[in-house]
Amino acid sequence: MPDSSLSGGDMALVAVVLVVSLAALGFAGYLVKAVLAADQGTVKMREIAQAVQEGAAAYLRRQFKTLAVFAVIVFLLLLLLPVAEGGWETRTGRAIFFLVGALFSASVGFIGMTLATRGNVRVAAAARGGGFLSAFRIAYRTGGVVGMITVGLGLFGAALALLLFDETAPIVLEGFGFGGALLAMFMRVGGGIFTKAADVGADLVGKVEAGIPEDDPRNAATIADNVGDNVGDCAGMAADLFESYAVTLVAALILGQVFFGSEGMVFPLLIAAIGVIASVVGILASNPGKADASGMAPINRGFFTSAAVSLVLVAAASFVYLPSVSDGADLSVSPQVLGFVSVLIGVVLAAAIQQLTGYFTETSRKPVKDIGRSSLTGPATVILSGISLGLESAVYAAVLIGGAVYGAFLIGGGAALYAVALAGCGLLTTAGVIVSMDTFGPVSDNAQGIAEMSGDIDEEGARVLTDLDAVGNTTKAITKGIAIATAVLAATALFGSYNAQITVALDEAGETLGDAFSLVNPNNVVGAVVGAAVVFFFSGLAISAVSRAAGRVVFEVREQFRTKPGIMDYSERPDYGAVVDICTKDSLRELATPGLLAVLAPVAVGFGLGIGPLAAYLVGAIAAGTLMAVFLANSGGAWDNAKKMVEDGAYGGKGSEAHAATVIGDTVGDPFKDTAGPAINPLIKVMNLVALLIAPAIVGLSVGEDANTTARVLIALGAVLIIVISVVISKRRSVVVGGAPSAASDGSLRVSAP
Repeated sequence: MPDSSLSGGDMALVAVVLVVSLAALGFAGYLVKAVLAADQGTVKMREIAQAVQEGAAAYLRRQFKTLAVFAVIVFLLLLLLPVAEGGWETRTGRAIFFLVGALFSASVGFIGMTLATRGNVRVAAAARGGGFLSAFRIAYRTGGVVGMITVGLGLFGAALALLLFDETAPIVLEGFGFGGALLAMFMRVGGGIFTKAADVGADLVGKVEAGIPEDDPRNAATIADNVGDNVGDCAGMAADLFESYAVTLVAALILGQVFFGSEGMVFPLLIAAIGVIASVVGILASNPGKADASGMAPINRGFFTSAAVSLVLVAAASFVYLPSVSDGADLSVSPQVLGFVSVLIGVVLAAAIQQLTGYFTETSRKPVKDIGRSSLTGPATVILSGISLGLESAVYAAVLIGGAVYGAFLIGGGAALYAVALAGCGLLTTAGVIVSMDTFGPVSDNAQGIAEMSGDIDEEGARVLTDLDAVGNTTKAITKGIAIATAVLAATALFGSYNAQITVALDEAGETLGDAFSLVNPNNVVGAVVGAAVVFFFSGLAISAVSRAAGRVVFEVREQFRTKPGIMDYSERPDYGAVVDICTKDSLRELATPGLLAVLAPVAVGFGLGIGPLAAYLVGAIAAGTLMAVFLANSGGAWDNAKKMVEDGAYGGKGSEAHAATVIGDTVGDPFKDTAGPAINPLIKVMNLVALLIAPAIVGLSVGEDANTTARVLIALGAVLIIVISVVISKRRSVVVGGAPSAASDGSLRVSAP
């Protein structure tokens, strides 16, 4: 292995990177001031926004209290798990940086949600009188704050670890990445259950049964729906992309150390620092102009400007910093060309995924128009057309991602997996802009809801908000596609890191890998099948959780309409808090089962079957996760925009049978695109990181003097038992629709089965 100790010059470069990360946080502060300086609108708008702010903050506080228990348990376990290199200092550092990663992930989510719940009312106020340009600018800059905090904290953590731990920093950063990934998965699942339970309940009872608009103040689920947009899309996606950022850097540093020593570790940080600069330029370039043909024009301009700037600067960094000749790995090209072309592959992949996802989810494109047309024959054909669209789009996305991985493999030669990690870093050079695009969606959605509930908006302003919401739906779908691509590249690079960890651990035990990773080994086939199956099981658990929670919301809203007839003529006020309470309790209760499955399934396979089947398990999970995530995200996004198209007047418009059909399609798609689909991203990274963390322990109990088959089997059986118990408890919560609901005195809902 090349010398991996940082030189004085390397230390200085890392210190510069640390300063750049702080500058990103400073730019976020500048954007915060710009957003908060805008007008908050009427008194009624402020009251509604305040209710959303309080509900979102209360939910996240309760969620973080629940997750703190998991964090403490994992922290203690990390102190016990052996490390491939280094002593107790490295082990302690890894455990501490796990808490740092978890804290940063939580902070990104909380800060993003907090500003989004303040930006939404300002967007609504700016739209009054038809102020499209100012409303767009506020919504996008709100997202820009979240984007810059995401890249700033991610880069700060990685640079700080490298400065403090030098050669053992990659191992320490395993904890940092795991903390970010674990929190992101829980926030994705919990926030996704919350937002879609409220959304499904609001749509089914409000739109379909009562025939009132989505954000009508007479619907008791409206506040919960708006709260859910923030805890799911803002907090959840911000945490998701933060951990993608952190995990990709972790994999790049581990593999860079293996193939190129200190230069291989510093170069990914330089790419990330360049990404901060490119993101600032991209955010500033996204200002809309009167000549823009649509709301997507400035967003696309910002994205491609950011990509172009990053490529120019990365080219300079590659040829200035990296050596022209490799003294270690057997490369197909020079390290300079390897660095630049790998990043180029990642940037091109991001652009390609953006265009592909836009094609399948934008209202102006043929696929969504076809789904809208299918509404003329009822909800069944809407659902069938959406599923077929999702399945088809998953194939194209998988081919693009697979092509990027293979391109990195060809250019990388002996350091192919490092090239894959650099491609992931390249894709994330636009991370600040990507997060801005994503947060733009729920902020615009909330702004429309606040305006509609308040009634303080004119027709021109309502049109502005409708247009912004349609653009936001597309940006959310696009960023989900890019997040999936990022997750796959990060997971593939982590798989390479797992291989490196196994090799080091076996060398220390005096053993070789042999044919442990051979595909003809039946155990490995079993591992691959189990890995794919876990993705399906995880998705099913998430969708089932939404179904149960949404059932309770439906019962509650129906009951309020029945017992408070004055709601419809505005003489009585709905109990918004009861629905918020149901969504909060159900989402937090449902967190445990998918979380335990993600963490313990790799433990069961690794200790029970061995290092080879665990490697195959990861491959199966990555392959199935890629296809499943794209399928769920794109079908859900297409259903949502098909509904928007009908609501804008196509095929009879609002209140028509076609509208009811698309609402049902959108209801099916809600948990697809906002709960199960996005949660697969952190799932596959969590499982890869768990494998990376337990690899030395598996090898230690499998070979050498400390081999202990009994201990391995007991650990595996214990993991399986915990998963089974958790699933059984979860299944007992099933609600049979048709029971008689009754509101408990504490505001929660009890449903009695018939």
